[in-house]
Amino acid sequence: MAIKLLIADDHEVVRSGLKNLLADTDIKIIAEASTGEQAVRLALKHEPDVVMLDIRMPEGDGLNALGRIKLDRPNMPILILSTYDNPTYVARAVALGASGFLLKGATRDKLIEAIHTAAAGQSAWTRDELRRVTGALATPRLTADVEVPLTQRESEVLRQLAYGLTNKEIALALHISYETVKEHVQHILRKVGVSDRTQAAVWAVRKGLV
Repeated sequence: MAIKLLIADDHEVVRSGLKNLLADTDIKIIAEASTGEQAVRLALKHEPDVVMLDIRMPEGDGLNALGRIKLDRPNMPILILSTYDNPTYVARAVALGASGFLLKGATRDKLIEAIHTAAAGQSAWTRDELRRVTGALATPRLTADVEVPLTQRESEVLRQLAYGLTNKEIALALHISYETVKEHVQHILRKVGVSDRTQAAVWAVRKGLV
């Protein structure tokens, strides 16, 4: 029986490439989305066996879509397909319940294997990927229900940080200086009680800030 796949990517060339790669396999693309909003709507409508989400898309990124789909369909396997090997993205994907994280440079065989693994209800995460974020997911302070007195601006910076933006991108998004962003990030790490951005991003996800 064919595996029903929903793909979401805002670049038509990527969607076409995936269709070509999977053309002679038992994986059938039943729906395509170009925005996060479309991905959520089509996932709930078509009930695919596997969803494959890009991260950076308009109208709600892939990680946001992942979280929304999981609220309604907690058992639906979802793979993240990204250009960016960003540990913050990986950590958020793990925290939100993704079945795996693939880079767009992955081989055809690896792509097909991950889809089959996810469709079988198993984890497609590699040991190396999980090792990278184990520290972030296991940090004791992250699981504690601790109220952290972040200022409004710190909360805004943390939200952007958890979306995977760099300090430079956060500065542009919030119309503040790069140095100011660096200061805010240091204050956030100290207040939250974590040692790096990845841990802060996981904490933000668990607190419902993103």
